[in-house]
Amino acid sequence: MKTYDTYLFDADGTLFDTIDLICTCFQYVAEKYAGKTLAREKIIRGIGLPLADQIAHHLGESADHTVIVDDYRDFQMTILGTSVTVFPDVPETLQALKEAGKQLGIVTSRKRPSLEMMLEATETAQYFDVLITPEDTGRHKPHAEPVLKAMALLGAEKARTVFTGDALYDICSGAGAGIDTVFVTWSHSLVASLPTPPTWTIDSMRELTRVMRTED
Repeated sequence: MKTYDTYLFDADGTLFDTIDLICTCFQYVAEKYAGKTLAREKIIRGIGLPLADQIAHHLGESADHTVIVDDYRDFQMTILGTSVTVFPDVPETLQALKEAGKQLGIVTSRKRPSLEMMLEATETAQYFDVLITPEDTGRHKPHAEPVLKAMALLGAEKARTVFTGDALYDICSGAGAGIDTVFVTWSHSLVASLPTPPTWTIDSMRELTRVMRTED
């Protein structure tokens, strides 16, 4: 793969391992409000969509989504600080990119307060120049608007920007914005299942900086 000036990242499932956290929170609201247990695989398939859409999908359109979403978020904030870890090589890669003068941003469907808590808990906040969360745009991934918003704030050029993610929502959002995309193989999805193929596929986060080392 080539080098870029601007690197955008999804958060959950790409930089941070939040699968257990998300599944625990969905099981909590499913049991509390619907008296049922959700299959872990079903929860995982919905990761990447805005939370309200996931709640509607899992618990039905007739459920009180506002109350359930608020309860989900409140519960998650009580366990988030001790339930999130970074994937292998993430801090080292982010640091290498920053030291090389790259612009870094996060484009996520996670609300800003929990994202900021996650960044603080993993000591990674200092690496990012911009954070785009659902509060920042009218349309969300897989629409291109969140990626375009990040690029506008950073003054990034399409040809020099790449978006790395673990789900179709990320790859479609980046492709729709007209930029290159990277799909990570530690995703819960398979690259063959993506409706839009990524520009690159990586097995390790270190692959984002390997080309820079060979150019030195």
